[in-house]
Amino acid sequence: MDSARKNFLLRLLAAPGPSGFEQAPAAIWRAEAETFADHVDHDVLGNSYAWLGDPTAPSIVIEGHIDEIGFLITYVDDDGFIWFDKIGGWDDQVVVGQRVTIATDQGEVKGVIGKKAAHLLKPADRSKVTEIADLWIDIGVKSRAEAMERVQIGDPIVIDVAALDLAEDLLVSRSVDNRVGAWVALEALRLLKERDRAVSVVAVAATQEEINMSGALLLSHRVKPLAAIAIDVTHATDYPGAGKKSDNDVKLGGGPVITRGSSINPRVFAGLKAAGERLGVSTPVQAAGRTSGTDADAILRSGAGVAPGLVSIPNRYMHSPNEVVSLTDLEQAAQIIAEFVSTVTPDTDFRP
Repeated sequence: MDSARKNFLLRLLAAPGPSGFEQAPAAIWRAEAETFADHVDHDVLGNSYAWLGDPTAPSIVIEGHIDEIGFLITYVDDDGFIWFDKIGGWDDQVVVGQRVTIATDQGEVKGVIGKKAAHLLKPADRSKVTEIADLWIDIGVKSRAEAMERVQIGDPIVIDVAALDLAEDLLVSRSVDNRVGAWVALEALRLLKERDRAVSVVAVAATQEEINMSGALLLSHRVKPLAAIAIDVTHATDYPGAGKKSDNDVKLGGGPVITRGSSINPRVFAGLKAAGERLGVSTPVQAAGRTSGTDADAILRSGAGVAPGLVSIPNRYMHSPNEVVSLTDLEQAAQIIAEFVSTVTPDTDFRP
């Protein structure tokens, strides 16, 4: 990955943006899109759009949700300790002792998640599973009044951890789910800028996937594309205890994953698979018997008559502060999507 593309990715990953509070990463995404797209816009839910071609012409959507899991402030006690709740699906056990960033109207406030030390717990309590309700955030103040000068109820919170090159091709960070999907969507659009296209293409950085998928529902009705390719992360199965029987043999650096299943349009699946074959890129297949758990489901349920497809990036340690992905998988996902979209015409029949 060249330095400009990686720098854009790192800026996306660093910006705090839990579901419903995606403004910071969305602004970075739109600023990058404005360097080459024909038209850039955003809507009332915060979805960001970048177009190639006429927005009123037949089109294909390339979509990755830009929100991440996080927290928000629910209460500040008399001693200035902050109590909080989850945004999205956390494993509460990974939260203990983490540093956090609170995104306020005045700027970022740093804190640490506290819990009673193990030495002080009663023996019966040591075996109990930690819950968010047992934890608080310490921002180093002495009173509620002092805390409320710096934060407000409802301020969003993310884990304070910087991206790290774990190996030559592996990157570890929070917010991988799913800033990498938003990155791939825009990178695929960038590749299509240099290719012949028979339809308009719109890359979308969608909001609120981690809580209700409402961003994908709205974009389906706003754009009404012929087809939409959702991009998300999926569980790699190349670490101890992973579920190959349910998720297949999926490795970091083993190629982007294409989903086949009940909520995926079979013609879009076949087109993506063929695109990978033409490019000589490995594309493991994951099966989804009911739903995929991604925005592809919301696009299908929207009733807008859109044919959904799904391309996923293998990810270790999903929904943790340290998710791991392969940069090569990201680049190849963008290449496959661009290859597929370049074959679509206004007359392409996506009916099964």
